[in-house]
Amino acid sequence: MQNNILEYLEKSAGDYPSKNAYSSPDRSLTWSELKEEAERTGTGILNLLGEIKTISPVVILMEKSPECIAAFLGVLESGNYYVPIDIEMPVQRIRKIFDNLDPLLVICSDDTFETAKEASKEGIPIIKYTEIRNCNSDMEKLKSIRRRHIDTDPAYAIYTSGSTGVPKGVIVSHRSLIDYVENFCLASGFSKDDIAGNQVPFHFDASLIDIYCTLKMSASMFMIPIQYFSTPVKLLELMDDMGITLIRWVPSALGMVSAFKALKLKRPTALRKIIFGAEAMPTKCYNYWKSYYPNATFIQIYGPTEITGVCTCYVVDREFEDTETIPIGTHLNNTGVFLLDEDDRLIDNDRPGVTGEICVRGSGLANGYINAPELTERAFTQNPLNKSYPERIYRTGDLASYNERGELVFASRKDFQIKHMGHRIELGEIEASACSMEGIKSAVCLFDGNKNKIILVYVSDTLDDIGIIGYLKERLPRYMIPNVLKKIETMPLTSGGKTDRLRLKEMYIK
Repeated sequence: MQNNILEYLEKSAGDYPSKNAYSSPDRSLTWSELKEEAERTGTGILNLLGEIKTISPVVILMEKSPECIAAFLGVLESGNYYVPIDIEMPVQRIRKIFDNLDPLLVICSDDTFETAKEASKEGIPIIKYTEIRNCNSDMEKLKSIRRRHIDTDPAYAIYTSGSTGVPKGVIVSHRSLIDYVENFCLASGFSKDDIAGNQVPFHFDASLIDIYCTLKMSASMFMIPIQYFSTPVKLLELMDDMGITLIRWVPSALGMVSAFKALKLKRPTALRKIIFGAEAMPTKCYNYWKSYYPNATFIQIYGPTEITGVCTCYVVDREFEDTETIPIGTHLNNTGVFLLDEDDRLIDNDRPGVTGEICVRGSGLANGYINAPELTERAFTQNPLNKSYPERIYRTGDLASYNERGELVFASRKDFQIKHMGHRIELGEIEASACSMEGIKSAVCLFDGNKNKIILVYVSDTLDDIGIIGYLKERLPRYMIPNVLKKIETMPLTSGGKTDRLRLKEMYIK
């Protein structure tokens, strides 16, 4: 059993030295080149800072590229853990992360050097990637570091939004990452012959499948430039040219293709695995893709950053009507997923339709939040079902129920659950009903607590408010019908391709 994620790199480089590992339109690294780059980067860090006694964070502030992955692995070679930062993030927010993190070092590119200087605190070294790797590998130093390594040492940290306005740094160990990769590759059928078409940025945990399943299976990964996602036909042409066999995209990206009916004009021929998650998948969008890929494997995944990215998956094995919800499935191996009611009582899978909070236990749990012990204690708590010994679980804040088959069906976030007209309502249910309507490209439901109004924001070329209200009245009770409808041309997206709910709230909730 592996105890360091770098063991996958060493095996892939040994088995397939000349095979392309990670590529972009203008650059690629073979497995042997990647290994050499990582070892030189790790050596460069040690040469710059000396032998490091405490495992420390190293910020990576670089554009998405093959060299960025080499930088990640180079930090691991040095015995530290990496923290990828969104280069589009405002400097003020990067400063908040630096204040929380206190990084050992910042590795940047030529283009991000000035941003790094502006955001960094005094005393934190900043160096360009081209300089840190500009040395010969010192294998004795690297082997010495490896001998001291244990699998619970941190591998990376990813920053997510915090309710207090301060970003939260989720820190994840090698053991959690290895367990996740091993079990997801098994569940998904990820293979050495796959070429993954990467969509999401590397500062999102959704990229872990692309990066680390590729690493484990000695597969290949191609980084699709973000601009292609605004021109779906060109996107599909690029996928066909690159022979993409597997995609792990957020539903908003899949929805961009279906909204423009782009597969009618271009259907990538090699594609055979379509994995989606990170937000609710409109079943209408799934059915569109399924109609063009009837023999492909479709997998819905679920899991927050705090459990390394994925804790359940569902290989879609039957047909769904547009008005039905695709399950998030069952737990991965070595992961416990269960539902608790408001009184911390277990909801068994023989009670279909009863909603509870999704809780997770197992080795996939993150170590916690960086320099936030109180926040960590609130989210990573003692399992209330276990009175005998210490056992951590993560309370996701997500709500779900079991269906008649014993599969988990996502309902909404706890904070998407509202009380309106005396009724408890899941905003996700209203969204799902709206998205099932022919002519709706995308829809998001918000709640204005001050005015006690449900707001539906939607994108459509053919529909108006009256038609949508009539459709929803046939499917939802009166108290769930939106009070306000807002039609927009395009749905705002985050840099990760997910619907930007925060931006919508700023636009429509005053």
